[in-house]
Amino acid sequence: QVQLVESGGGLVQPGGSLRLSCAASVHILKSCAVGWFRQAPGKEREFVAVISWAGGSTSYADSVKGRFTISRNNAVNTVYLQMNTLKPEDTAVYYCAVALRGISTYRREFDYWGQGTQVTVSS
Repeated sequence: QVQLVESGGGLVQPGGSLRLSCAASVHILKSCAVGWFRQAPGKEREFVAVISWAGGSTSYADSVKGRFTISRNNAVNTVYLQMNTLKPEDTAVYYCAVALRGISTYRREFDYWGQGTQVTVSS
């Protein structure tokens, strides 16, 4: 029913920036929230940021506060993750996800997931 496609990942040096995009195949309901999670090798998938679709309320993991910004363009069903001052520990596969029940930071509360995009921060 719903497809989420991430893009914008790649290789960047420490201190650099990347902008990830997540495009949804269908219109996102106003009650939904869209989030970003990441998973590094050998580690659990962890919450990064989330935004409510209607109101634009946001929440961030402590590890990315002040460096990452989540935003959305409701008209084109797309969310973004602007990542600045990147660190090697930000290296991971980044996943976009939709929660039908609204804003959440918990992986189990998200209903639809993209395939992920690789972000590598290295000198």
